[in-house]
Amino acid sequence: MNYESIAALAYLVAAVLFILALRGLSSPETARRGNLFGILGMAIAIVVTMFNPGVHNFVMIGLAILVGGAVGTVVALRIKMTDLPQLVAMLHSLVGLAAVLVAKSAFYAPAEYGILAPDGDIFASSLIEMLLGDGIGAITFTGSIVAFAKLQGLVGSAPVSFKGQHALNALIGAGILALGVVFVITQNPIIFWMMTVLALVLGVTLIIPIGGADMPVIVSMLNSYSGWAAAGIGFTLHNNMLIIAGAIIGSSGAILSYIMCRAMNRSFLSVLFGGFGSGDNAAPSAAAQAAQRGANIGSIEDAVFLMKQAEKIIIVPGYGMAVAQAQHAVREMAELLGKEGITVKYAIHPVAGRMPGHMNVLLADANVPYDQVFEMDEINSEFSDADVAFVMGANDVTNPAAKDPGSPIYGMPILEVERARTVLFSKRSLGIGYAGIDNELFYKPNTMMLLGDARDTADNFVRALKGGH
Repeated sequence: MNYESIAALAYLVAAVLFILALRGLSSPETARRGNLFGILGMAIAIVVTMFNPGVHNFVMIGLAILVGGAVGTVVALRIKMTDLPQLVAMLHSLVGLAAVLVAKSAFYAPAEYGILAPDGDIFASSLIEMLLGDGIGAITFTGSIVAFAKLQGLVGSAPVSFKGQHALNALIGAGILALGVVFVITQNPIIFWMMTVLALVLGVTLIIPIGGADMPVIVSMLNSYSGWAAAGIGFTLHNNMLIIAGAIIGSSGAILSYIMCRAMNRSFLSVLFGGFGSGDNAAPSAAAQAAQRGANIGSIEDAVFLMKQAEKIIIVPGYGMAVAQAQHAVREMAELLGKEGITVKYAIHPVAGRMPGHMNVLLADANVPYDQVFEMDEINSEFSDADVAFVMGANDVTNPAAKDPGSPIYGMPILEVERARTVLFSKRSLGIGYAGIDNELFYKPNTMMLLGDARDTADNFVRALKGGH
């Protein structure tokens, strides 16, 4: 068999492994296996590509793999579970940047890529493929940088809006298309670079109006962008593996974005262009006003007493738990309650946290049994049978205001924790969440607020249950 036949077969195997990886990642129970499938598929793709007859400089490629692998290993070992969303955003930016660099390389060295026509010009089809990879890659790069900055807290997570913003985005988009047409006709490098600059600007202007509440959708959307950028460059490189992998990532990211939007009762276009949520915490004066509305502030002793009397407890983790890294203490608390014959379950909202599956990752990190973790649609009907719903830093996804037609989050599916006999709500303060509105749950007669750091609260629960109080 010649190289082309072996490569085609190997790429097919790798593509199947990527599909199995996605299938595995759809459930916490099979996520590790899914990751292994993905790693194996990528390893096969890299090895096969390395043995391409057109590859000559193995030293530089090997050095790049060593440097990149070393950086990736260090980051993976040091990254905190709470920082995964911004890490994902940063990795998306690197995929976008790689697409831009490959497009530029193909343009300046077309003979090396086999895209020169007999007349000495680059094939028009190759120019279009190049433009797609370059443009989408540039948008992904700067858009992901903005998302990273918002998630990391380097800039405010509130939406940045200004008059004529949508018109500006439309104008930039039209400019990119017009320059693309001119570039295909003239093959002028200045036009190519102008288009890249506009795409970089568009990546910024598309993401800055997105508020913190919509970040899970943005992360999945940027994932889709990075896939399509890779697919576009795959055509330029005549690499079927890049085309297949890029298409899988692009389509799966788009589907996930759609699912996330449904979970928030939002249209994808409203998230992409509208901006949503103030993103910043409430000012102290707002919290003081909220306290005057009659929130019931409780103590750990009272909360432990209620838990010990319960037969069924549902724990609702949120971003507050992630920030405090309280997942291990929460798991220990649940184990102690379970030893006393109390049924404990976990309820997960699709957009809790800052990326899809954020809470699932945290609970898996704490070795919470998979059979105790339930998605919103599975467990919502059980809150009315629960003696205690323990909310750990999950704000907007539990807000009953979503049922009020006058609320900005009206129609957003929520975890209906207010239906439990008692709601214990652990939160730093009575401040508003990322959606920028007050949580009506704080003031329900069956709600007890436990103000303070989520980790400290969970640790206090563990000590009290062990008899340390």
